[in-house]
Amino acid sequence: MNKLRTGDEVLVIAGKDKGKKGIVSAMAGRDRVVVEGVNISKKHQKPNPNKNEPGGITSKTMPIHISNLAIINPDTGNKDKVSIKINDGGGKVRVFRSSGGEVQSTVSKK
Repeated sequence: MNKLRTGDEVLVIAGKDKGKKGIVSAMAGRDRVVVEGVNISKKHQKPNPNKNEPGGITSKTMPIHISNLAIINPDTGNKDKVSIKINDGGGKVRVFRSSGGEVQSTVSKK
C-alpha cells in the first residue's frame, strides 16, 4: 500500500521546487508521482500541420520522486508522516503519525 495517493495534498521538501505545495494528480510508476504546479519543464515542439498543432515552447509537468514529498496534515497544516494500520475487519488504513487521525482521500477509488 502506497503512503501517497492521488488527491493528497503534499509539500516538496527537496529539490528545485522546495517549499511548494500541490495536489497529487497522477501516479507515474512505483515511486514517482505527478504533482500539479511542481517540477514543470519546458518542451520545444515542432509544428505538426497534419494534427493542427502549433510549434513553440510548451510547459509540461514532470513526475517527482516520492522521497522528495511530505503529506500535509489538514488539521495542523504542517507536514507529517503516514503509517499504515490494520482495522478490526482486516482492512488497511493510512493514519498520521503525529495525531493518529485517519488520512482522508479527496478522490474516491474507481
